[in-house]
Amino acid sequence: MDLVKNHLMYAVREEVEILKEQIRELVEKNSQLERENTLLKTLASPEQLEKFQSRLSPEEPAPETPQSPEAPDGSTV
Repeated sequence: MDLVKNHLMYAVREEVEILKEQIRELVEKNSQLERENTLLKTLASPEQLEKFQSRLSPEEPAPETPQSPEAPDGSTV
């Protein structure tokens, strides 16, 4: 029984280390993308930002427009 327990604990520890490394990589990539996004926002003209926002509007509802949540099949929750 101890052999099985030790094997499972080793497997779990190994998986935890893999997941921790993936989290570190994702956090770093997220930070890099946030810095890039901030830089692009500062370099973009107001007209470019407005054009970009108008492109997003049909896909994403504006924050001031309340929407009822939808389930994945499209029905209202």
